[in-house]
Amino acid sequence: MTAPALTRGTHLGYAAGSIGTAAFGTVPGLLLLFYLTDVLGVGAGLAGLVVFAPKAWDVLLNPWIGARSDATTSRWGPRRPWMLAGGLTLPLLFVLVFAGPGAPPALAAGWVAVTFLLAATAYGCFQVPYVAQPAEITTDPGERATLMSWRVAALALGILLAGAGAPAVVELAGGGRAGHLAMAAFVALLLAGGMLGAVVGTRRAPTLTRTSSEGRLLATLRVAVRVRPFRLLLVGFVVQALGIGVMLAGVPYYARQVLGDPAAGTLLFVALVGPAILVMPLWLRVSRRVGKRTGLLASSTVFAIAAAALALGGPGRTGLVLALVVVVGIGYAGMQMFPLAMLPDVVAADEASSGERRAGVFTGVWTAAETLGLAVGPGLLGVLLGLAGYRSSVGDAVVAQTAAADTTVLLSFSLLPALLVLASLPFIARYRLEPTP
Repeated sequence: MTAPALTRGTHLGYAAGSIGTAAFGTVPGLLLLFYLTDVLGVGAGLAGLVVFAPKAWDVLLNPWIGARSDATTSRWGPRRPWMLAGGLTLPLLFVLVFAGPGAPPALAAGWVAVTFLLAATAYGCFQVPYVAQPAEITTDPGERATLMSWRVAALALGILLAGAGAPAVVELAGGGRAGHLAMAAFVALLLAGGMLGAVVGTRRAPTLTRTSSEGRLLATLRVAVRVRPFRLLLVGFVVQALGIGVMLAGVPYYARQVLGDPAAGTLLFVALVGPAILVMPLWLRVSRRVGKRTGLLASSTVFAIAAAALALGGPGRTGLVLALVVVVGIGYAGMQMFPLAMLPDVVAADEASSGERRAGVFTGVWTAAETLGLAVGPGLLGVLLGLAGYRSSVGDAVVAQTAAADTTVLLSFSLLPALLVLASLPFIARYRLEPTP
C-alpha cells in the first residue's frame, strides 16, 4: 500500500522546528563558556563543569522522554504534546540563563547551572519527539528523504541565524551582561518561532505507525545498543559532536587570543556555517552517487584536514583563516546532513527485522548522546584552559594570558577537533546498512 504524500505545508512546518533546535544546539556551545569566564569572572574549570553538567542530565532524560512519548496517546498524536511543552517553556528559560546575578562568581555560576539545567530539560521535551516524527508520519523512504532535506536546509539556516546573529546582538547591545541578555531575547524569539511553528505545521501530518517502548530506561538503552548499525553510527556521530563542540566553544577565544581581533568571531562563525546552505545540494548529489556512508567519510575528511590547517592562524592571517574555515564549513555541512539522513534508515531497518516500530527509543538515545557530545566539547575546553592557567575576567576587562593558555586556544580550535573527527572514521567505516525499501 502506497503511503500518502505529505503536503508542502507539513514539509515546511516540520523543517521550522530545526531553526529552534539549531539555535539551542549552537548558541550555548558558542557563547556560554565565554560568558562565564570573561563576563562573570567564573574560573575556567568551574565554567566548563557548569556548561557540561546540565547537558549530561540529558543522557538520562532523553531516553525517558523517548519512551514516554512512544506511549503517549492523544488527539494530537504521540509527539506534538511533548513538542508543545518544550516550545512554550524553553524560550523563557533561555532568557533566564543570562538574567541572573553578576556577582559573586560562585552565585552567578550556580544560577547559570540551575537555569541551564531547566532549559536543557525543556529542550529535550521538544527535541526527542521532534526527531522521532519522520519515522512514523510516512512509510515512504523517498518522502522521508524529502522531509529530511527540508529539515537540513532549515537547520543550516537556523545555525547561521543563531550563530552569526547572537554574537552580533551581543556587540550591538554593548557587550557584557546587558549584551548577553539582549542576545538571549533574540535567541528566544528564534526558539519560539521554530519550535511552535513545528507544532502548528505538523498538525495535519498523519500517524501511520505507532511505536512500542521497552518502558524502563536500562531496557531502552539495551534495545538501542544491540542494533549494530545504530551503535556504530551513534559512536561516530558523538565523537564528531565532541570535536565540533570544542571548535564552537573556541571561536571567541581564537578570535581574540590568536587573531587579535574579537570582532572576527562573527566572521569565523559565518564562514563555518554559511557554506552549509550552498553546498547541501552537492552533498545530496554525492549521497545519491556513492551512498550516505561514503559521503559522511568524505565530508569528515575534508573537515579534519582543513581544521588541522587552522593551527597556522595568527595575527594578520585572518584572511587565510577565513578561507580555511570555509573549507571546514563545507565538511561540516556533510557531517550534519548525512547522520540525520541515516538515522531514519536505521529505524526502518530495525522495524523490518524486529517487527516493532521504536522510533522514540532510538531518537531518545541519539539526542541524549548528541547533546552530551556537544556539551563535553565546551566542558573539555574549559578544563584545558583551566589547566593552562587561563585568567578569567569580569565585564570588558582585558587581561594578559599565559603562553600555555594561548597555545591551548590555538590547538583547541584546530588540531584537537581534527583529531577527534579522524577518530570517528573507523566507526563510520564499519557501518553497513541498506535502506529498507
